[in-house]
Amino acid sequence: MNSSEARSWQQSWEEEITPNRQTESKPQVKIKVSKRWITPGEKFIYTLFSLVTITTLLFTVSFSSTTDSLNREVQQLENEVQQQQSINDNLQYKVKEYSNPDRILRIAKENGLNVQNTQVKQASSFSN
Repeated sequence: MNSSEARSWQQSWEEEITPNRQTESKPQVKIKVSKRWITPGEKFIYTLFSLVTITTLLFTVSFSSTTDSLNREVQQLENEVQQQQSINDNLQYKVKEYSNPDRILRIAKENGLNVQNTQVKQASSFSN
């Protein structure tokens, strides 16, 4: 096929496809075909996935917040326990200091108590 035959064939083919507008006066109806970018099924799947993701993130943040609150309370209680232990240790030291026999004899003499050749011993408590 040479080029002149191809052109004549193309022109005849175009004339068959596109009717002559002068001879026919039919109104042309344009049909608007909207091609959707996302199908309704995909919208549903994306929405469901988004809701699951958001719910998971909210649960994670809530769980982390609760865990953080509990950790802070535990640390606060540990500090209170340490403070109470140091107070108890100080009080135990004072008990030992106040129950010293030499101190007891000195206070007794200052208050006029007369101790005659006796040995002062530290009393121990009995626990049943």
